[in-house]
Amino acid sequence: MTTQTLRALKGQRPIVCVTAYDTPMARCADEAGVDLILVGDSVGNNVLGFSSTVPVTLDMMVHHTAAVSRAHPQALVVADLPFAEAHLDPGEVVRACRRLIQIGGAEAVKIEATAALAPVVERLVAAGIPVMGHVGLQPQRVNVLGGYRRVGQRVPEAEALREDAAALEHAGVFALLAETIDAALAAELTRQARVPLIGIGSGRDCDGQILVAHDVLGWHEGHAPSFVKPYAALHQDICAAFVAYAADVREHRFPAAPKAAAPAPTPDPAPRGKVAQG
Repeated sequence: MTTQTLRALKGQRPIVCVTAYDTPMARCADEAGVDLILVGDSVGNNVLGFSSTVPVTLDMMVHHTAAVSRAHPQALVVADLPFAEAHLDPGEVVRACRRLIQIGGAEAVKIEATAALAPVVERLVAAGIPVMGHVGLQPQRVNVLGGYRRVGQRVPEAEALREDAAALEHAGVFALLAETIDAALAAELTRQARVPLIGIGSGRDCDGQILVAHDVLGWHEGHAPSFVKPYAALHQDICAAFVAYAADVREHRFPAAPKAAAPAPTPDPAPRGKVAQG
């Protein structure tokens, strides 16, 4: 899968996307035939113990992107540009994205962007760096927003989102990710965009869907977003496995006692009437 073959899927079939943060997860996702693997800065919430994506650094993103790329997936590997990196000097932004691609092995980057960042996106594309735009709810701005909520239901927000999507497409993004946008507005943006619009919590009328791997697998504690559908219960299963292991160790059931050695075979006696030589 490349950025161009992904673009060509628009209007042909729904695009399947999921996050991954390490080699085993990337291999499983790729074996399932997903189209795009996002190494999201959501690694902060789901793996590193942070309460938001804000503390995730560029070094962390390069580290986890490299782990995913070592799986050599057929899926397109896209890496998040972390908090505030896109707002640095344009040359610094290019250097940050270059690290994600040259060292991390990403094939594209994702940027939480508005129309104001369209010139930066255009410069990155001109430098040979494919960009996926992220509109709607932008978790890196959680401290400004004051929390997570659905966006685009009010007229000024909806108009701003239309402008963001149009400006980013004009700047050369190969796809858009729309997070927690009003479903009717997401459907409208999907129809208007010439590039695929991938939704997360933005209704069923997008060109594709993406979920965090840990949400798909039921591998999280506490509240999950209302739009999530878990397809497994890994948190419960993993905890139960550790409980069983601990009990076996404490009760001397693991490791198991070695099996008794089989008795050595008795040699056949010499035939009657003959004297054994030796």
